Amino acid sequence: MLTLCAVAAGFLLDLLLGDPYWMPHPVRWMGAAIVRLEPPLRRIFPDTARGRRAAGLVLAILLPLLAFSLSLAALLLCQLVSPWLRFAVETFWCYQAIATKALRVESTKVQRELERGDLPAARRAVSMIVGRDTACLTEEGVAKAAVETVAENSSDGVIAPLFYLAIGGAPLGLCYKAVNTLDSMVGYKNDKYLDFGRASAKLDDVWNFVPARLAALATVLASFLCGLDGKNGWRIFRRDRKKSASPNSAQTESVYAGALDLELLGDAVYFGKTVHKASIGDPLRPIGPADIGRANRLLCASALVFLAVSLAARAAVWLLFF
Repeated sequence: MLTLCAVAAGFLLDLLLGDPYWMPHPVRWMGAAIVRLEPPLRRIFPDTARGRRAAGLVLAILLPLLAFSLSLAALLLCQLVSPWLRFAVETFWCYQAIATKALRVESTKVQRELERGDLPAARRAVSMIVGRDTACLTEEGVAKAAVETVAENSSDGVIAPLFYLAIGGAPLGLCYKAVNTLDSMVGYKNDKYLDFGRASAKLDDVWNFVPARLAALATVLASFLCGLDGKNGWRIFRRDRKKSASPNSAQTESVYAGALDLELLGDAVYFGKTVHKASIGDPLRPIGPADIGRANRLLCASALVFLAVSLAARAAVWLLFF
């Protein structure tokens, strides 16, 4: 039961504190580990497509296992000292595994610059949270990119970590963060990472498969609670949730598009090249800065809905069997 309390307390800490830049963060350590491990792994295996895939597979297995085993060992050592020390450490790691406030703060910066009428500043702000080229985006394009980021990351930045934290506490939550960090750093379909990052990208798809769909359902329910168009959110989810190259990203994006009565996705420019993507939702109205705020309200509501349901389910299982 202390683990359930740690998850809830960690979520509340995230809402209050976010991710201060000065605070050491496990994701930064994971990123540093990836940077250090990649060169020797590439040297160990032959420089062929098969060799690069094998090297990438080793990395995709090694980092999540390290994240899980080291955090579990640390918590067990804390338990030997005091259950309350374990609770404090696990609460802190649960807090660091969730990114609700960070996502809201960074996207709100974009909204604020758009409302001021400073398009260059808005482009710079949105470039911090998206991977696409932003230099030529219009005001509507900037707002759209910010809404899409909130919609996509509501799953892998908030609800998916909560899912794994509720099941296995901080060790499983940090294991998921390792998988997600690997995908964000090496899971690209370019010349450098097409083979090496293949295992990381596939592993991320597998780990996000269930949470992405649960996140979509939680978002549909939250859209009704927020006074948004929940009925249309459910309709667009059923219609457009598969309109993406990723099996998971359009699950929540389709709900956001429907609940906000917007059209999202479509073509985007990455590294100077236009990538063609199917649109989701219907263009019922133009996207504006206020839609970023609405998306953030839906983000927080869906996270609270999912937290309540997942912790209640875990508590019910604990009461039944223990």
